[in-house]
Amino acid sequence: MATSTPDADKKPRIVLHWLEVSRSHRILWFFEELGISYELKTYKRTVESLAPPELKSVYPLGKSPVVEIFPPDSATSIVLAESAAIVEYFCDYYGSWLVPTRYREGKDGQIGGETESWIRYRMLMHYAEDSLMPLMLMSLMVKRIRNSPVPFFIKPITSGIAAKIESSFLERNFKTHYDFLENQLATAPGGEGFLCGKDLTAADIMMSFPMEAGQGRSGFTKEQYPKIWAYVERIHEREAYKRAVASIIEREGEFKMSL
Repeated sequence: MATSTPDADKKPRIVLHWLEVSRSHRILWFFEELGISYELKTYKRTVESLAPPELKSVYPLGKSPVVEIFPPDSATSIVLAESAAIVEYFCDYYGSWLVPTRYREGKDGQIGGETESWIRYRMLMHYAEDSLMPLMLMSLMVKRIRNSPVPFFIKPITSGIAAKIESSFLERNFKTHYDFLENQLATAPGGEGFLCGKDLTAADIMMSFPMEAGQGRSGFTKEQYPKIWAYVERIHEREAYKRAVASIIEREGEFKMSL
């Protein structure tokens, strides 16, 4: 039987740098799901809706989320950026329950022997940022073009550009992705609940931000995609998610989901 050493019992100091209306909120929720101890530093966006310059002192790109890890008895810290990298790193140590079983019984180490839940998990961990978030960001840029303060005689031009991008690209691509996600929820193995099955996974945490953003940017309604809307509501009802929101309200006085 293995025994723990004093060093093994020591816990790292973990600091989450959280920026309002950003991907960092899903990391705050993630930490609450894990039940780990962490420190929270919050930041406001600038008047241009950008991250404040002081974040660059933590990470050169000035991005959020950023997590600093101070291992016990170490003179150096680890700085992690990128949501999926952060989630995968901490799942390795604290959140194996958020990763579906990889192989079917008797299929360990075999290509094609993976469970459907794990295949979905692996795909969705990357789909959230690589496929879905670019649409959300483009829709935000289009909104800013439409609402930009330009002279009245220029307004028809900027509005026309925004409308053209929406009709020729965003609308049909959003529909393709929302049809896909509605079907993913309908066909989740083990019954409806979350995207990889009846239980929450780290992929659901990754998907939470673009799914929340999509409710305001996709142009679709609850009646058109009832499973997606129910899924977001299910996320918001989790006690860990509520604790994450309450933590921000306590510090900042409010919690905003969109700019």
